[in-house]
Amino acid sequence: MWLILLIFTLAITPTRSNTHFIYKSCHNTLYPQLCYLYLSRFSTRIGTSPRLLAQTALAATLSTTRTTSKQLITYAKTHRMTKREMNAMKDCLDEIGDSAYELHISMVEMGKVRSGPDFLFNMNSIETWVSAALTDDDTCTDGFSDKNMNVEVKTMVRKHVSNIAHLASIALAFVNKYAEG
Repeated sequence: MWLILLIFTLAITPTRSNTHFIYKSCHNTLYPQLCYLYLSRFSTRIGTSPRLLAQTALAATLSTTRTTSKQLITYAKTHRMTKREMNAMKDCLDEIGDSAYELHISMVEMGKVRSGPDFLFNMNSIETWVSAALTDDDTCTDGFSDKNMNVEVKTMVRKHVSNIAHLASIALAFVNKYAEG
């Protein structure tokens, strides 16, 4: 019984090499602290695999994108906004929806990627989808650049959307790294 408990504990406890791998990998991104914050909790799942690191970063970005969309919808329903702010929010939510779709496609494709003659082509497709998601996130905040918009609304949207844009950037860095081999 104790042996089984010990094996189970070792199987789910992050090892120093796993967390060091994530730390070192995150250090090479534009947002190392955010990267480590989001991905270190998955160190047991990721191990020291660049593929699993990229897949997990995509999954974390997609999950956060979906959560952000829900938060923005709730905000729009519970706060008074001008017609211009509501239109910008609707456009932003459309962009975030596109981003979530592109991240989902990226994850599906990443799950299918195998080494072989099509590897680089498939990885290039994934890089394109993640880049498109990042562009959509950036486009979302463009609608809130008007000087006449409520500062609270602009600040809240930019805070949430920049977070998912930063996560998309991190995921793209890991997808690129995996593609390089």
